[in-house]
Amino acid sequence: MQNRQWKLARHPLAGWPLDDDFIFSDTQLPVPAADQLSARTIYLSMDPYQWGRRRAGIEVPGDVCHGRTVSQVVHSRHPGYQEGDFIFSTNGWQDYGLVGRDIDFFNYMLPRKIDPSQAPISTAIGVLGMLGLTAYAGMYLQCQPQPGETVVVSAASGGVGQNAGQIAKIKGCRVVGVVGSDEKCDFVTDTLGFAACINRKAEDFSEQLARACPDGVDIYFENVGGAVYESVLPLLNKQSRIALCGMISTYGDDREAGLKQWRMTGKPYFDRHQVKVHGLFVGDFVEKYQAQFLAEMADWVKDGLVKYKEDFWDGLEQAPKAFSTMLSGGNFGKTIVKVSDDPTTN
Repeated sequence: MQNRQWKLARHPLAGWPLDDDFIFSDTQLPVPAADQLSARTIYLSMDPYQWGRRRAGIEVPGDVCHGRTVSQVVHSRHPGYQEGDFIFSTNGWQDYGLVGRDIDFFNYMLPRKIDPSQAPISTAIGVLGMLGLTAYAGMYLQCQPQPGETVVVSAASGGVGQNAGQIAKIKGCRVVGVVGSDEKCDFVTDTLGFAACINRKAEDFSEQLARACPDGVDIYFENVGGAVYESVLPLLNKQSRIALCGMISTYGDDREAGLKQWRMTGKPYFDRHQVKVHGLFVGDFVEKYQAQFLAEMADWVKDGLVKYKEDFWDGLEQAPKAFSTMLSGGNFGKTIVKVSDDPTTN
């Protein structure tokens, strides 16, 4: 049996992913050493930050493409795990991964065991995973939404956005979403229960957004940058807050230059209205807040206060296409590649 892998073929050129950026290959199955385990990938998470890693040179040609995963332990030499355990890990874009001593993910944190009786295991890379923690950290911990405030969430139907908006709604806020299609708008208002949703592609988008926020904007959850951000800026209230989660519209450009331009564009508004901008890196919140997040979010999901949508792609060979589609906004919900059979659904 071979281990199929997607590797980075070259340092990405300017712009968006191309077919030539990735190479599909086979290698031997990983064999765990002492205090290590090998795990079969079931679900692979597609996230915008992965493109930033590749553009920044954190991944180099020949590396297995990074990606968070839900997997099942097939061979364990670690005392804390046994064969058959379901875990949240970072196998990357491959069929089987190695976790343990001297493996990068192990140095960051131990794999989290997943209980299939609590929720579908795919949620460990979605609403009950780093994606959900990102929304929780940015919206709840950083921006501290208060009842009656107006919150705008860009990319509101995406994995992070849908959770960020629903958390604000739970906290008593009036939430306005921004998405890229009328179908997504319907989902955000009808299913997620946002007060309003605007299609960013509408010719009069800025005017529609202003009408949807008659009392201004108290919190902006930033996922896209660009024209959406520029339309939000004039609406910011005094002492409003921004969670800077991402700027997907600039990921094909120089990231540092894009961030610098983002801050320069906003500075007059930030200064005038004493706006607090929170840079959001989910790794800063794992150790202290993961248990709290999992307890609260699991209850919200169980009680129906948080709903979620997953966008599945079938087969590891689909990973580059799924990734490019997600970056261009073609996904509808949290993008997940199903790499192998999920025994919990049989």
